[in-house]
Amino acid sequence: MLGEKYFKLDMSYWGRSQRLVIQILCIWALAAYGLPALVLETNKMRIMGFPLGYYNCAQVLPMFFGFLLLVFNGVQEGIEADQTDGKPAVEAGSSSALNAMLAKVYVAYTGGFIFFVLFLGFLEAVGVPDQAIGILFVIFTLGMYAAIGIASRTSKSDDFYVAGRNVPPIFNGMATAADWMSGASFVGMAGALYALGYDGLAYIIGWTGGYVLVSTVIAPYLRRFGSFTVPEFIASRYQGTMQLPGGKVVELSGVSRFLATIVLLSCSFTYLTAQVYSTGVIVSRFIGIQFEVAVFSGLIGVLFCSLLGGMRAVTYTQVAQYVILIIAYTVPAICMSTTQDDGFNKNNPVQFLAYGGTLQQITLREKELVLLGLASEVTPYLEPKWRRVDFFALSFCLMVGTASLPHVLMRYFTTPSVRSARRSVTWSLGFILVLYMTAPAYAAFAKLEVYTNVIGTPLSVLPQWIFTYGKIGLTTVCGKAVTSVNEAVEACAQATGDDYLLKLKDLKISKDAMVIATPEIAGLPYTIAGLVSAGGLAASLSTADGLLLAISNALSHDIYFRLIDNKASIQKRLMISRVLLVVIALISAGTAASRPADILSMVAWAFSLAASGNFPALCLGIWWRRANAQGAIAGQICGWGLTLAYLLGTRYGG
Repeated sequence: MLGEKYFKLDMSYWGRSQRLVIQILCIWALAAYGLPALVLETNKMRIMGFPLGYYNCAQVLPMFFGFLLLVFNGVQEGIEADQTDGKPAVEAGSSSALNAMLAKVYVAYTGGFIFFVLFLGFLEAVGVPDQAIGILFVIFTLGMYAAIGIASRTSKSDDFYVAGRNVPPIFNGMATAADWMSGASFVGMAGALYALGYDGLAYIIGWTGGYVLVSTVIAPYLRRFGSFTVPEFIASRYQGTMQLPGGKVVELSGVSRFLATIVLLSCSFTYLTAQVYSTGVIVSRFIGIQFEVAVFSGLIGVLFCSLLGGMRAVTYTQVAQYVILIIAYTVPAICMSTTQDDGFNKNNPVQFLAYGGTLQQITLREKELVLLGLASEVTPYLEPKWRRVDFFALSFCLMVGTASLPHVLMRYFTTPSVRSARRSVTWSLGFILVLYMTAPAYAAFAKLEVYTNVIGTPLSVLPQWIFTYGKIGLTTVCGKAVTSVNEAVEACAQATGDDYLLKLKDLKISKDAMVIATPEIAGLPYTIAGLVSAGGLAASLSTADGLLLAISNALSHDIYFRLIDNKASIQKRLMISRVLLVVIALISAGTAASRPADILSMVAWAFSLAASGNFPALCLGIWWRRANAQGAIAGQICGWGLTLAYLLGTRYGG
């Protein structure tokens, strides 16, 4: 533990806090691994049409994690109240006036956005071309983000690095949720569930369960320390010197800071590339420009806020982006759920309760496809395909990675107090659950639609969306990205489009296309598809903003200011940070334009690198008094180095 020197609290506080954390983590681990371990047995039982095992992992576990954080917050605040003789902690820098003002602004903003969507729906009804509606969506949202960036511009170091440390918990929770729910979550999560079925739930369990670790083990204590960046905390915690064989004395804090920055760069740049890639996918689809051009044009929205106002501008932009992305994600799912009449649900608008019958229909259709000769075999959607150890290992990696990602942890440096940081984590998970509890419904509705209305249809009547997404390489028919019926007929080596029924193996849909394509797959109005594009763009830009800040702040503050020129003025440091923002953004765009691995895989790299390089040093630095600089440095080198070698070896080394 950091102890009294840093936390200024007596050991009874630490003893009670430790016991509480251990109790919460035991319950967390039992639930996170107990329910998935019993999935085959519990899937035999049904609740509202759902196989119980699947429903436990898709809906019950994420909600239970949120409940666990509420319990933890209540008990921990009671422990802290005992330290202050029952007096509530003073929230320096926060006020009800700021909360009220922000609430009015964002309620008005939400109402304006809803009116704008309805207006575009009217334009579609009167015949305005689809592409014009898509362009209006992109222009409006980017314009709003730019306006917030201009209004939040700053030249103060506290505002630029940590938003003045006065962001209220609920709004910091929304900003963190937007920062977290990247293009990978928005674009890739439902696609992973569509492709993997039950096994894809490892991502949901891992990413929601990780916030229990963030709240109980890491975030509040980082906020109490008061640093600007994660590498700064690690450098300050791990002090000491070491004499080299030649007699030179090395400051170990500088070494640990440098290594922490390397870890930050590797995981954040990987994550950033994924966001820029997803931005290119969305912009190229809805504006109709080349993918490579779309990637670089998306940088304008990313850079505008970061350059002008740093963390302050990014925070309030991310709140606005959360509003758009969550509306965009839930509205299509609600529209699809209200059309369900499956014996269990009829016109049920609560999407995460309305797809139990859909799952049963998917199971029946899987058997029909084999009987009709449309598939030689179908991997059951609701049953585990991976070994259980692989499922558990992936979810654990994602949990620990969540508690180690620098761009997420730095969000909790912006709150007024430790209590606010803890509450922010709970708000964050609450806002994130809205999307993650909707993703399984999204995937199920799309799966049934494709199985029922696409597989088994003649090539001559294939839906237009297959050709639309074939133009940007996100769908293939018989192994080729086709843009017309004639190309589909040629790809499948058929004489005419009427003679051949599309088989399951013939159609491939990229996981990265599933969410943006689902409104068109389901036959919803194009305005809904445009809304989804605006939401996906908001998700990618919000995370890219946070990642760019994490990278540039680490380089300017931890490398340049702390290790190169510790006398640099605030103005010079901010100027260097802004230059680095532009350089890093251009490099990430160039990498994304080369179309690397799919989005979800790239993000999984980031979690692995963050978990192996950051988590041991952070966790032990907080909770183990005897953790020292030599051990932390050895752990950073070995953990991060082995993980990087494994990732590169399995991806590129055969």
